[in-house]
Amino acid sequence: MTSEYVLTEIKNGVLVITINRPDKLNALNRQTIEELHETLVEAENEKDIRAIIITGSGNKSFVAGADISEFAAFSIEQGKQLSSTGHFKIFNFIENYSKPVIAAVNGFALGGGLELAMACHLRVASDNAKMGFPEVSLGVIPGYGGTQRLAQLVGKGKAFEMIVTADMINAPDAFKWGLINHVTTQEELLNKCFEITAKISTKSPTAVKTAIKVINAGYNTQLNGYEVEIEEFGKSFGTTDFKEGVKAFLEKRKANFKGN
Repeated sequence: MTSEYVLTEIKNGVLVITINRPDKLNALNRQTIEELHETLVEAENEKDIRAIIITGSGNKSFVAGADISEFAAFSIEQGKQLSSTGHFKIFNFIENYSKPVIAAVNGFALGGGLELAMACHLRVASDNAKMGFPEVSLGVIPGYGGTQRLAQLVGKGKAFEMIVTADMINAPDAFKWGLINHVTTQEELLNKCFEITAKISTKSPTAVKTAIKVINAGYNTQLNGYEVEIEEFGKSFGTTDFKEGVKAFLEKRKANFKGN
């Protein structure tokens, strides 16, 4: 697929995806969402890709929300479809992705941009990052999972405060509240992400995929996370990676995982 707004680069088994609309502060329009979805679908089938990093072009903005000009005149049904499509193609898709996805938040992450970061499994932010939900200032609410994932990460009270006041928070406060995992300088942002992916890449891809599934199950009201854990823990004993991991441990050597 030819992408206009999504750039990709593979480095040491990690796919770096850059949202590239710098003139719009990397705001998400429908084409960008489609290109990002297709990129992720292709990467999921590449065994050599062990993790994903998503960032924005330039040093001002990760993703400064959705492209308001695209939906300013939408009807109720069009608004519902916009939200539903986004959930399916990007936000829920990333949350349940089989490989770890890290958001490298380089600047503003507002509205849909913060929702994109929260859908990722881990978040690393530069010290100039600003995060928030300005939607109520426009007479709307976050529509890509923000009302749900924010409360899961920072707690109900702080989520209420951030959403109903539309106040932005800085990177140190986001770290304090558990919204992000690490804060770095702008220069060290991607290096920190690669430091994390380097650790992940030495582990069993099968076990990592299963861990993502089971952790998410605990936040799915249709599932019992403990029961899913029991089931998936048992299945692990039938994998090649488990046999290799145990054998390597007993032989006091580094495991050579194949991801099956």
